[in-house]
Amino acid sequence: MEDVLQRVRESAKKQILFLPHALRQMSRLERMITTQEVRETVMTGELIEDYPEDARGHSCLLLKSVQTDRIIHVVCAPKSEYLAIITAYLPSSSQWTNNFRERL
Repeated sequence: MEDVLQRVRESAKKQILFLPHALRQMSRLERMITTQEVRETVMTGELIEDYPEDARGHSCLLLKSVQTDRIIHVVCAPKSEYLAIITAYLPSSSQWTNNFRERL
């Protein structure tokens, strides 16, 4: 899984592309996730799930406790020229365990 994380960060250094779904999810009133929080998650977060067979191409789920003291999940897909941000959200304790690292 380290290889995927390395590819994510290399792609992000080139360019980060926020897909429309990600922007809609980030801008929901109960979330208000900033692009900076997503960047921080991508560059220093922890890889918690890998999706090599995703229909959108190889993607993964990252987790980070950002400066605002909240946990953020980011689903992204590394491409050769950019990192696609598929979605970003605040995970719910009713759906996750182990500090938001494992699904219920």
